[in-house]
Amino acid sequence: QWQLLESGGGLVQTGGSLRLSCTASGFGLDIFAIGWFRQAPGKEREGVACISAYDSRGALTTTYADSVKDRFAISRDNAKSTVYLQMNALKPEDTATYYCATSGGCHRVDFSHWGQGTQVTVSS
Repeated sequence: QWQLLESGGGLVQTGGSLRLSCTASGFGLDIFAIGWFRQAPGKEREGVACISAYDSRGALTTTYADSVKDRFAISRDNAKSTVYLQMNALKPEDTATYYCATSGGCHRVDFSHWGQGTQVTVSS
């Protein structure tokens, strides 16, 4: 069974850092773009960051929501079937449940293999 498992969430003070992990079980992540999303109570789910699969030249493409640019960094380690989201300078408005999902490309809207999510709470 193909599954994604998010981990690394927790409670942190404003200005703190967390690193989230998205690990695949039952399949490899190599061919997939991976997106991180978040949903706060009473709000719609929003895209946070996305990382493409390696292209033929060995290059990656990353995209970020404006609200997290220069604070969050997405990376991948295909050997570990894991994608990371390094979150720095956290703000209370970053509080949400964070999810990862696979796609054929970051420009696509059809993400799948959603994980169960990991809670991030930033205290003021």
